[in-house]
Amino acid sequence: MVNSTEPIFITPDGTIYIGGGDDANCTVSVCPIDMSVYGYRPSLGASGALIALYSLCIIAQVLLGWRYRAWGFMSLMVLGCVDEIIGYVGRILYWQNPWAQPGFIIQIVLITIGPVFFCAAIYVLLAQIVKYISLSSSRFAPKYIYWIFIPCDIISLALQAAGGGLSSSSDGGSQSGVDIALAGLGFQVFTLAAFVVLAIDYAIRSRAVWMSVPRLPRRFVVFCGFLSAATILILIRCCYRVYELSGGYSRDSDALRDQTLFIVFESVMIIVASFCLIPAHPGFVFKTGHEQLIPDDEAMAEKRISPTIRSASDSPE
Repeated sequence: MVNSTEPIFITPDGTIYIGGGDDANCTVSVCPIDMSVYGYRPSLGASGALIALYSLCIIAQVLLGWRYRAWGFMSLMVLGCVDEIIGYVGRILYWQNPWAQPGFIIQIVLITIGPVFFCAAIYVLLAQIVKYISLSSSRFAPKYIYWIFIPCDIISLALQAAGGGLSSSSDGGSQSGVDIALAGLGFQVFTLAAFVVLAIDYAIRSRAVWMSVPRLPRRFVVFCGFLSAATILILIRCCYRVYELSGGYSRDSDALRDQTLFIVFESVMIIVASFCLIPAHPGFVFKTGHEQLIPDDEAMAEKRISPTIRSASDSPE
């Protein structure tokens, strides 16, 4: 008689296989796949394709980063892509043996936290947009965008990593781990939503500035379009992950055990977002970091005042 809270499979010859925990000894050749946490073997083709695509994204970001000296943006993008690659290597390991912990640990932690780096890259770009369009139209200085959103990103990263670590070490059985990961994902959704609201608010407040230009630079329009798409895709993905984890790592969770949902709302959303951030690279618009759409309001005011000062000084006393 075996005392175990984990699922057990007994072969006709009486051999006992345990489908979870430290004593797990199930293999794909013996145990039904339903006994695993996810209830399926991850698609080998999808994982391989994603690893290849993230590798291409890394190459593109390194080349652009080197060309435009955008080291910070490049570092964040490369970190996110490397994180995703290792995560999908974990999915391949999980495909080989859905009951072995290494694959489960790698994919559950790294795929969860990977988009945090892409979010940080996006937050940095809003600060550059503010400098480019109009400083005076922003509710606060661009530096505060870094000081507010980057720490929020770090908090989200820490919570998701800690929650994923606790969950993976317990083969998904730690409710505390699930709750912490959910807190991190929920905080990321809140931060991204606040960022979107701030970006929309700035677009409205600066409307008079960018509407005064006969035609916005094509590169800037393309840049903003792909940046917006990346932001929305990551936000959709985070909402999905909150939904997926709301039932914990239970074998009764339909969301957790639906591979199609995972591929569509996790894999596709994030790989497309990462590729959107290639045409949304800051180097295409902010080559030196000092470009402006039009002269800043203060400079314009100075130009308006200067003729008056000169005429006054030229008038006879």
